[in-house]
Parts: sequence; C-alpha cells; structure tokens
Amino acid sequence: MERAEEAQPAAERRAPSTAPSARVSIWESVRACGVWGKELDKAELWRQVVMPRYLRRAVAAAVKAKDEAAGVAVAAAAAEDRAGEDADGPAVAPVVVFVNSRSGGRHGPELKVRLHELITEEQVFDLSVVKPSDFVHHGLSCLERLADQGDNRAKAVREKMRIVVAGGDGTVGWVLGCLSDLYKMKREPVPPTGIIPLGTGNDLARSFGWGGSFPFGWRSAVKRYLSKASRSPICRLDSWQTVIQMPEGEIEELPYALKKVEPGDRLEVSQENGTELSEKASFYKGVFYNYLSIGMDAQVAYGFHHLRDEKPYLAQGPVANKLIYAGYSCTQGWFCTPCTASPQLRGLKNILRLSIKKANCSEWEQVKMPSSVRSLVVLNLYNYGSGRHPWGDLRPEYLEKKGFVEAHSDDGLLEIFGLKEGWHASFVMAELIKAKHIAQAAAIKFEMRGGEWNRAYVQMDGEPWKQPLLQEHSTIVEINKVPYHSLMINGE
Repeated sequence: MERAEEAQPAAERRAPSTAPSARVSIWESVRACGVWGKELDKAELWRQVVMPRYLRRAVAAAVKAKDEAAGVAVAAAAAEDRAGEDADGPAVAPVVVFVNSRSGGRHGPELKVRLHELITEEQVFDLSVVKPSDFVHHGLSCLERLADQGDNRAKAVREKMRIVVAGGDGTVGWVLGCLSDLYKMKREPVPPTGIIPLGTGNDLARSFGWGGSFPFGWRSAVKRYLSKASRSPICRLDSWQTVIQMPEGEIEELPYALKKVEPGDRLEVSQENGTELSEKASFYKGVFYNYLSIGMDAQVAYGFHHLRDEKPYLAQGPVANKLIYAGYSCTQGWFCTPCTASPQLRGLKNILRLSIKKANCSEWEQVKMPSSVRSLVVLNLYNYGSGRHPWGDLRPEYLEKKGFVEAHSDDGLLEIFGLKEGWHASFVMAELIKAKHIAQAAAIKFEMRGGEWNRAYVQMDGEPWKQPLLQEHSTIVEINKVPYHSLMINGE
C-alpha cells in the first residue's frame, strides 16, 4: 500500500508549532477578519476553488442518489456546456466543504448560506443531510469514472481536490475517517483536509494553524479560509485505531466514532491489529486523531452532549458550552467528592489495568496506574481541552530520565497522562502545573473489569459513550497506529 508521505512528498511538512495557541485565540479571531490583509476578490476566489459547472452538478447528483452512475449521466447530459465554460481549465484546487450545522451555535446555518454564495450549493454539504462516506463512495467515484472515460477536467479536479470541514474536533475526525477508506480501496490520492473551527475545543484546528475559535468578522474570514485551503502546504497526522472487545452485551447510543465489527469483518480487524478475536464476544472499532480518554472528563462530556440534545437553546456557542461544561463538572462531584466516597467516583486503578508497547518493541509491558487518577487521557496532538498543553514542554534531562522523546503529531507515539480531582485538572488546564505523566507508547491496551461499577465513560475526539462493564470478565480496549497518515492542510 502506498503511504501518504509517498503520495505527495513535495507538498508535505511537519505540523506547525502550536505552543502559544491557548493564549492567542482572540487575536486569531480578530486577525481572521481580514483587517490586516488585502481583501480577497470573490471572482479570484471562484477561480481558485470552484469546479466546472457540469462536474460540480455531477458530483452533487451522485451523492444525492448514492449512485455514481447518476452523476455520470448528469455530466453526459451537459456535454454541450463543456466547450464553452471554464476555458482556462479547472480551479487551482477545487474545495468541497462539509458543514456541521449543529456546531457553532447560530453560526452553523448562517455559514452554510454564506458558503452557498461564495462557492455554489453543489460544493457545500450539510452533514445533517449528507454523510461524508456518501461523498467518498459516490461523489469521488463519479469523478474517477469520468476520468477513466477520458475527461481530463474530471481527472484534474479529482487529483487536486481539497476538503474543508466546518465543525468541531468530532466532526473533523468523522470526515477524516471516511476519507481514510480511500487508502483501503487503493483510490489515492486522498484529499487533504482544512478546518473552519466551529466547535468548543477546536484542538485539531489549533494544531494545524486554523485558529481556536470562529472569527468575529466571519463573513469576510470565510473567503480567506477557502483561499488558504486551496493554496497552503500539507502536513501529516497519525491516526489511531481503537478496538473494543466486550465479553457480552452491546454499547447503547453508539457515537459516530465507533462502528460495530460484523462477524464477516473480524478476520480483517484481527489481521490489522495482530490479535485474535473471540467468536462469542462483541467488537467495536473506531479511529481517533486527537485523544481518547476514560473517566470523569468523559462522564462530563457525556452529560453535556445529552443536555445539549435535550435543551439545544442552552448551547449557543463556545463560551456558553464551556460554562455548561464547568457547571456539569461540579454536579458530577469531580471537584468535591473524594475518590473513596462513592464507588462511581473512585480512582480508575480499581477497574483498569494498563499495558503498553514501546517503540520498536513487540512485547506488552504493564504500567502501574496511580491510585489518585480519575481520568486517563491518551493524547496524539499537542493541544487538548481548548488549546491547553497538559503534557507540557518537557526539558531534555526530564525526557531522558523518563525515557520519553519530544512529542509530535506524526511520530508514531501516544502520550498517556492522568488527571486527579477537578482541582488538579483545573490547575493543569490553567497551565500552572503539568498533568501526571504516565507513559509514552506505540500501542496501548486497557483491561477493564466492573467490580462495583457497571459502566465506565469513554470518549474519542469529543464523542462520548457509556461503556458497559462486567465483574467476571474483562472488557479490552486496544489501540494501534493506522499504517498510513491522514493529510491535513497547514492553515498558518
């Protein structure tokens, strides 16, 4: 299989440094308004990012019908239009935008309307209506089929295409996961992805230079986002596959981040992870790009998501969301209840055993869990929790003492740290102290057993769920690196 770094070696570079991002989100919002720069002409933007009319209509038709043949038929019917339009050829880099209209409070729907004005409706997909997998399997297939029939414009559009996701970290991860199917189907190149930050944390956006919040003067800023997406260089991002093995039972309210492994797919998953899958157990798999966490922070996120679904009028933007998060943290006892006061709030050591594989090692090594840790976080990026840096900038002598290396988003390693009670987490998030460093690993395995607990809370890239636990049998969560990189657009 051709690796991502081999597909576009000239354009790729390491992810930009993001150390100051937690402190400059307001400045980024102001700067993105376009006050300090030449206003981008709409006609020039059109030439940069818009597909020829017959192709964008063909792609939209294929996605709507979930059939590439429908798109090919639309393109064939528009044969008379091809000679006259876009005589100079396709755009510099055609951009397709996926919008999560539920993100960003009131901005999601307004942003979609603005994008329709700038790059036409056919190149903008609302994720409440269209799944990104439909675009990958039908829209891109339509372009590939037209290219195979000798349409050079379709070939150029397919090869140059770029994606922009307007949403939070969970939305970006959902789209990246669908794009990764192109590697498995050997349908490269895989379009790189840029971000318009509409979520609460926006840590993926921060890590690749797209800012930590939706800008104040967003109507003007949208043009700059699209222009940067078409012209900026490409970075690499590690992807991590999580496989959950449950002795019995099912996960209710399955998040987008997870899919159940059907019996016919178990051999493929077993070969990917190098482990045997029991015939009687239930299995789920998913991919994360930023973090996976177990414990109190996931419980708070789970409660927040349910509250937002029940009372959407409360979640009117990132600031309101963060206030709700803080209030919900207090009601769950993270701040005020000691670990021994309630079986539901005790340290994770009581239910979890942690094992890791270090770089270039094939054997599992058990790691001691600190007794005070209530939340265990596995981190791929430098940013976590709205641009905070809990792993910290570690001195060379400390790295050497602990056997760690400097962390990067494409180094094939994950950082594991712990958070204690809410006060400790608050000081970590304020960057007054560092999190509890536990390990750095190339693969991770959690074994969880219920005892007095009948569930744990887990989240991947902001998508939380309740994980059922049994007292007699272990639930196993195994994390391994995906053998190819995701491609991100550097927004700096």
